[in-house]
Amino acid sequence: MEQLQKIKLLDARHPNRATAIIGGETSSIVNWNDIAYPQFYSIYKQLLSNFWIPDEISMSKDMQQWNQLSEREQDAFERIIGLLSILDSVQTRYILESAMFTSDASIHAILAIIAQQEVVHNQSYSYVLSSLVPLSEQNRIFDIAKDDDMVMKRNAFILDLYEDFQNDRTPKNFAKSLVASIVLEGINFYSGFAFFYNLARHQKMVGTSTMISYIQRDELQHSYFISQLLRAVLTEHPEIDADGSFTKFVYATFERAVDLEIEWSEYVLRDLDGLDVSEMRDYVKYLANKRLRVIGLSDLYEGHDEDVMPWIRAYSDDSMNATKSDFFEQKSRSYAKVTDANGFDDL
Repeated sequence: MEQLQKIKLLDARHPNRATAIIGGETSSIVNWNDIAYPQFYSIYKQLLSNFWIPDEISMSKDMQQWNQLSEREQDAFERIIGLLSILDSVQTRYILESAMFTSDASIHAILAIIAQQEVVHNQSYSYVLSSLVPLSEQNRIFDIAKDDDMVMKRNAFILDLYEDFQNDRTPKNFAKSLVASIVLEGINFYSGFAFFYNLARHQKMVGTSTMISYIQRDELQHSYFISQLLRAVLTEHPEIDADGSFTKFVYATFERAVDLEIEWSEYVLRDLDGLDVSEMRDYVKYLANKRLRVIGLSDLYEGHDEDVMPWIRAYSDDSMNATKSDFFEQKSRSYAKVTDANGFDDL
């Protein structure tokens, strides 16, 4: 089966405008005025406009409130920070790795921005913890996730799909890794986000929740771009889903991701005031349906088309970036080619 090759740093024999997203010919020179998918320039600009650094956010009140949190709240806080640090660390490496095999230089540029933002997210977790606990405790918290069987079980699902592409660099495995990335960016963070927003609505750890809202804004944009990238790859390589097996894979992957996210939510969010774990189950299914619609597929979970936790919007509305709620009411039944008509601006 065709193997994707790492793109050369510069190849003057080939055109600046790549002949394909993956497996194409390219000089590796970025000319934003002549790219195959012009709508991706809008995403690039949006990502740049999201720029922020953790030091901009004051943690003074959080420092005062940390010891006022209950033991259960502190435990959830630490475990979720540990999980998020793993997810963003893995995602940084995956994005950098996948960028090396994208022949379209504009996409390579966007992935570079996404990788940089994932690094900032990791910095933010270190910044938060440095404000709350001594270094020895910070180190312990970052090690929690490595020793937590529930966390590792949840992460292995995504890691395996990433490793499959590393070990066998076919277009189909690249597409599968993009699906895993959409799950990571668009579903796996959200129980953790909900925890911090729940603290904030009780006037606790507002500085941390503010930072989380910036992270969520970035992750939403990342998930959206990778969804559009997947649609474009499937358009250029129709053989990936010629027999419908890839669509079945997408649904199975999302279903497994939802089951794992619900299991994690029940584990880490248990016995916390203000958080209804049963609502979290419905919220995760609602998110899965939304992400599937952006890919261009129909809902997986019937009846989960409304946000059962609307209070989250007060802290970070899912429509703040490149998405509009009206798009998510559509029920596209098949993958649609990414064009100026149905790309970024249409959302």
